Amino acid sequence: MTDLQRLLCNLALGIATLAALGGCTPSPDQASSPASNVSAPDVSLGETAQPPETAAEKPAEMKPEATQPTAEKKAFDMSDVPLIPRRKFFGNPEKARARLSPDGTKLAYLAPVDGVLNVWVGSSASLGKDAKPITQDTHRGIRSFSWSYTNNHVLYTQDKDGDENFHIYAVNLTTDEIKDLTPLEKIRAEIDNVSENFPNEILIGLNDRNPQLHDLYRLNVETGEKELLQENPGFAGFLTDDNYKVRFAMTYTPDAGQMYLTPTETDGKEDWKEFLKIDAADAMTTGIAGFDKSGDIAYMYDSRERNTAALKSLDLKTGEEKLIAENDKADISGVLTHPTEKTIQAVAFNYERQTWDILDKSLEADFAFLKEQEDGEIQVTSRTLKDDLWTVAYIRDDGPIDFYLYHRGDEKKAEFLFSSQPELAELPLVKMHPVVIDARDGLKLVSYLTLPKGSNPDGGMQTTQPLPLVLDVHGGPWARDDWGFNPMHQLLANRGYAVLSVNYRGSTGFGKDFLNAANKEWAGKMHDDLLDSVDWAVAQGIADPDKVAIMGGSYGGYATLVGLTYTPDKFCCGVDIVGPSSLVTLLNNVPPYWMPFMPVMKDRVGDHESEEGIKFLNSRSPLNFVNKITKPLLIGQGANDPRVKQAEADQIVKAMEEKNIPVTYVLFPEEGHGFAKPENRFAFNAVTEAFLAENLGGRFEPIGDAFVGAKLEIPAGAADVPGVEAALQK
Repeated sequence: MTDLQRLLCNLALGIATLAALGGCTPSPDQASSPASNVSAPDVSLGETAQPPETAAEKPAEMKPEATQPTAEKKAFDMSDVPLIPRRKFFGNPEKARARLSPDGTKLAYLAPVDGVLNVWVGSSASLGKDAKPITQDTHRGIRSFSWSYTNNHVLYTQDKDGDENFHIYAVNLTTDEIKDLTPLEKIRAEIDNVSENFPNEILIGLNDRNPQLHDLYRLNVETGEKELLQENPGFAGFLTDDNYKVRFAMTYTPDAGQMYLTPTETDGKEDWKEFLKIDAADAMTTGIAGFDKSGDIAYMYDSRERNTAALKSLDLKTGEEKLIAENDKADISGVLTHPTEKTIQAVAFNYERQTWDILDKSLEADFAFLKEQEDGEIQVTSRTLKDDLWTVAYIRDDGPIDFYLYHRGDEKKAEFLFSSQPELAELPLVKMHPVVIDARDGLKLVSYLTLPKGSNPDGGMQTTQPLPLVLDVHGGPWARDDWGFNPMHQLLANRGYAVLSVNYRGSTGFGKDFLNAANKEWAGKMHDDLLDSVDWAVAQGIADPDKVAIMGGSYGGYATLVGLTYTPDKFCCGVDIVGPSSLVTLLNNVPPYWMPFMPVMKDRVGDHESEEGIKFLNSRSPLNFVNKITKPLLIGQGANDPRVKQAEADQIVKAMEEKNIPVTYVLFPEEGHGFAKPENRFAFNAVTEAFLAENLGGRFEPIGDAFVGAKLEIPAGAADVPGVEAALQK
């Protein structure tokens, strides 16, 4: 996967414009390039941390518990469907993220060591069967990694207990040395570019000089020595080429647009000249993403004078633009570029499901061959510089991710590497159904519905009777839900619930009009979209209107709080995970490296610095309406969350307690924006399913010893969820 791919994937993931993934955790099926060649802040509230896949652990024998359904709405019979242990959904994968070294001789992947995810490396010739762990994490696990072009160094980033102050580490495969390449305190380091032209060096961003800005350095992965390449005078980030030359700076304008500038000189001093200005309406769906091999052609995603973001080329000498690929329903969501020639070979779009447009005829036979090997959406996760070997992942909605080593050429061959969790293939999992729901104003809401096994005899979306429904709201909000294996959907469906995830307005991937329709609509039309989706499920006979729960992380947690305060009669309970309770305090306490992006937050969320803006934000803050909460609420929070700080949870819990409104609050001292450590995930999901069973009437796995190994506190409401107090004693 090239730098260009990663940038375009960032667009698809909803990270604003050219922001790097940073603290967000990509799923294991997504390829990670050695680096992005743009230095920019991760400014999305983001999705909460999720496991790369689910674990294959042997659970202790257990008996399901369930609350009794009312006589007039007896639940359909799931007695012949086994209760799947939650550890199989939320533990570590057996293996994940297969990546080839650039020369193709080595294969790396993630796998647990004593229950903690680490990087393993073996030979590609043995299909990794001789792999050994090369990292030594014993705490929260390594989430992603990449190869350097030395073919002898593996790079990864790690923070401390979820604080997102990432350091960059390099593992020398010859000496086994693990070196912290950025051994500084209170900094956030980012890998910005990795080029085959400089095998021993990478470009990194460091905010040690100014916590709000990242300067660019050339860093030697063997020695750790670094040299300043570009001091940042106040930009959001830089765009560099494969020769490690700074080609553009990018910044946000006061009116929430974007500006690209080229370096120049004035009176012998460094200066910057405006190259391209993008207005606010196009700023999140238009940008420069990378270059071809010559460096004279730039690739852009571009929504100007159109709705969806198309892929274009821009001749930097003549200014000529050429359309490469477009889709009238979806933004570009990914590309395949040649590893060395940097030509665009294939383009992906994702409306309901991902589809690939093959532009380079030399790949047609490859994709035709790969489609014959196994069912599932194909993702190419790594390619060698010679382009003779690929690693390929097959994504399914009702089973594990399978990884293959693919040999190109005349004698094509796909060799099975591993399954992310083989046990999933033996479980009674269910399908995920894409559906497009009409919002009240006509917007199309691409959504995903998962139903309990046996509730839909024809295998479609028609259920035999209305079911308890969990509305699972994604974070971001500049992100999206998509099709594929979703452990939370599978867990909840196995417990007897219908599960609905909705791409409300503001979700990314559906064009700028859909994205911009969310401006200043937090707790407004964004929430209306969620209500309309529930109404659709009720009208279709899928959902019981008296048994609808709302839950989600980050923005989804905020949406949960909105649901219980602004529309308290719509939902019977809610689960808020790291959600902001006040938009004023959220925006007043952002990480310092978000500051260049704040004009966009003001434009899209609200102005936290003007009297009128503060009044508006207060009107959209659940904290100010806690007196309207009448339904049970469960809150989960990481103490080290730099985006949605612990104070967001503390203040709404305090306000509820002062008004004698019950709330259960679970705090994790060693977590950040989501729960990365498997033991902590087990603990919170155990509380969640017991909480939902108490309020929706579904079955659940008893909490039992789910807290063993977790580090958590429950400052409020332990007695309100069955089994919590007993678990705290173990």
